[in-house]
Amino acid sequence: MLVHGKPYRTVWMESSESGAPVVRIIDQRLLPWEFKVINLTSVDEVAHAIQDMAVRGAGCIGATAGYGMALAAALEVDLDAAGLQLKATRPTAVNLAWAVDRQLAQLRETAPESRTGVAKQLAETIADEDAAACHAIGQHGLELIRAIASKKSPGEAVNLLTHCNAGWLAFVDHGSATAPIYAAHDAGIPVHVWVDETRPRNQGARLTAWELHQHGVPHTVIADNAGGHLMQHGKVDLVITGTDRVTRTGDVANKIGTYLKALAAHDNGVPFYVALPSSTLDWNNRDGVAGIPIEDRHADEVHWMDGLNRDGDKTELRLVSEGSPAANPAFDVTPARLVTGLITERGVCPASEEGLLRQFPDRAKSR
Repeated sequence: MLVHGKPYRTVWMESSESGAPVVRIIDQRLLPWEFKVINLTSVDEVAHAIQDMAVRGAGCIGATAGYGMALAAALEVDLDAAGLQLKATRPTAVNLAWAVDRQLAQLRETAPESRTGVAKQLAETIADEDAAACHAIGQHGLELIRAIASKKSPGEAVNLLTHCNAGWLAFVDHGSATAPIYAAHDAGIPVHVWVDETRPRNQGARLTAWELHQHGVPHTVIADNAGGHLMQHGKVDLVITGTDRVTRTGDVANKIGTYLKALAAHDNGVPFYVALPSSTLDWNNRDGVAGIPIEDRHADEVHWMDGLNRDGDKTELRLVSEGSPAANPAFDVTPARLVTGLITERGVCPASEEGLLRQFPDRAKSR
């Protein structure tokens, strides 16, 4: 994606001036107030970046963990310990463990003197696969938007609603939920995006809106609770969200509040699609509500919010009265029955075991 006209990925690896390996990331904690690339030089720093959400989003943290394992190989630290440390940072997104386990399986079969090169190459492969999958998701999802646009008056925009950030910043490139939007915009289809602010960390207001602005996509930020009202009044044609984990039966774990959007969409007959690369599929889980671990994050994320004051200075504000505790579950689970379809790199399918197995028949044997 372009940032001020310059192409970027969200994470990559290069050598420092001294020749030491460095993982470079866009620090998402600072956006949209400041665009800054930071260096990660140890497994501890990679783990902290994932835990503190300097990087976030299923594909992005998976790729970052892949690069973290490459860093571990280059620094000759204990690979199993590094893998456990990285996997413990965010329990809900399946991409993270998938990337770490993929690296470990490869490195266990590699001679010690070759591990640095092999791990770096595999990390690059994981990142490239993520970007390619998201590009393909965009092309498949484009056809859904094109079909809606064909029924509208010339020049009338397709109104989409998205929750949280499942955009370029959440992956290596393109994004999942936003990939079809970018593809439609680039194809000349008029689109407009309702952007949920997505409390408590405001990834929609801060990240998705910033991304769409960078790409020139018309959009409007809304309070989280406005989505149902807009659907009731015919102002939403299609909901597309991302996900951090999808079970083999089609249940979807995504940022807290997604379930409520799915209920509102179902009640109003608005199509509700979930976009994901296959690395986000959890083939060993059949029941999302019972089987997907939901990360509980610190109450400070609910108590406090940062932003700019009227003078343009960054500041932090307390939103909750002193003495009031806060709960902060980071994700919820949307049952497959509320999902119109899943958009993967292989196409659009029903949110069901049968639908997924038609796209991924090689997984049938792992029932």
